[in-house]
Amino acid sequence: MTPRKIIIDSHQHVFWHGRDDAGLIRDMDEHGISLAWLLTWEIPQHSHRPNATAFSRVLNPARVRPDGSHPGILLEDLIMAHRNHPGRFVLGYCPDPTMPGAPDLFDAACEMHGVRVCGEWKFPMLIDDPRCLELFRAAGRRKAPVVLHLDTPYLPPLGGAFAPAWYGGTLENLKRAMQACPDTIFIGHAPGFWRELSSDSDTREEVYPNGPSPGPGQIEALFETYPNLYADLSAGSALVALKRNPVYSAGFLKRHAHRLLFARDYYGGALQEFLTTLELRADVLEQISWRNAARLLPMKNFPA
Repeated sequence: MTPRKIIIDSHQHVFWHGRDDAGLIRDMDEHGISLAWLLTWEIPQHSHRPNATAFSRVLNPARVRPDGSHPGILLEDLIMAHRNHPGRFVLGYCPDPTMPGAPDLFDAACEMHGVRVCGEWKFPMLIDDPRCLELFRAAGRRKAPVVLHLDTPYLPPLGGAFAPAWYGGTLENLKRAMQACPDTIFIGHAPGFWRELSSDSDTREEVYPNGPSPGPGQIEALFETYPNLYADLSAGSALVALKRNPVYSAGFLKRHAHRLLFARDYYGGALQEFLTTLELRADVLEQISWRNAARLLPMKNFPA
């Protein structure tokens, strides 16, 4: 039987990088993407930092606060996109965990607006902070996967300078969060996660290490140890990491096809083009392209 040609983009934003919801739909259609998970990215005013201002040029100017700071990618814009384009989006939302009642806010978003994903978690705090764990447990109770943006707080060499933009902590913080929330599905993402695909993560000073990889890193062991860990292939962080050693990456994708999600975080077909160069089996591509996403979030039109 010929596999169905379906793609679900499990990490996407709207009113982002110069495109509104109609622009995102045009891009999805151009690349054969049936459905996208839309994620928020809240930038709390109390944690606004100069480096966050650099993102203002790619965010929605209609949402700028009176003081010139930007609140990020808001649930309100996602809801509007969802209403404008029925059947094309799944809603995600991640409230600021430092706000009193953040788990209740997430529950309310699920009840009122049909939110099904807790994401994108992207805050300048540790992911194993008790306030985050309470939010993650609320997501777990609703079987809502948590999409994590992970950046290391320190760039190598060990004990080096504090990174100006970081979210989440290290893999040790991730392990503690997964242990504390065994009923919650976590989806790893971003430079702090994907740099660990290679064994040289502790010696490379770049945010996005590139060039030939000396060998496998810690991600394989994490998959083998934690059944509640998945990962999305979005953004430059995943693509750069995979391109460092295409032969190893092809094997990695085959071994862990049941834990990996096609995702972009942006526009275009760079990930699709790269995957075609690896000569992956059709069933592997099908799992990554949509079956895993449909298994995590069952959809009437996408039976996993």
